[in-house]
Amino acid sequence: METMTPTEAKRLSPGLLAFYGDSVYEIMVRRFVVSSGDRPSAKLHEESVKYARAGFQAAAYDRILPMLSEAEADILRRGRNSTGLTAPKSSNQAEYHKATAVEALFGYLSLTGEEKRLEELFSAIIPDDL
Repeated sequence: METMTPTEAKRLSPGLLAFYGDSVYEIMVRRFVVSSGDRPSAKLHEESVKYARAGFQAAAYDRILPMLSEAEADILRRGRNSTGLTAPKSSNQAEYHKATAVEALFGYLSLTGEEKRLEELFSAIIPDDL
């Protein structure tokens, strides 16, 4: 896939950015979980789900917000304010909106080829002491 310009990526809906960003974030979580040692697949899945839940991503939103550029914060805001979101039973509406915002930002950064920035933000989301 060809890298988009920031202008092209900003034209995409927050829902589309979050849809794509969900997979980007999931891959990063799985890579992190796998890198921390070999375990049965059920344990790997259990740990991955812990980091991909809306509650964890909502906390990640608060953790990375001070680190963001104005353009990144705008994408985060657009993702948070997306309409038509229905929170799953495992979270509340506020958490789910913040989680969607994080996913939208990850989608935007991936589509614009900002892999180094993705790694920086992911490192802030998953602290060393976890």
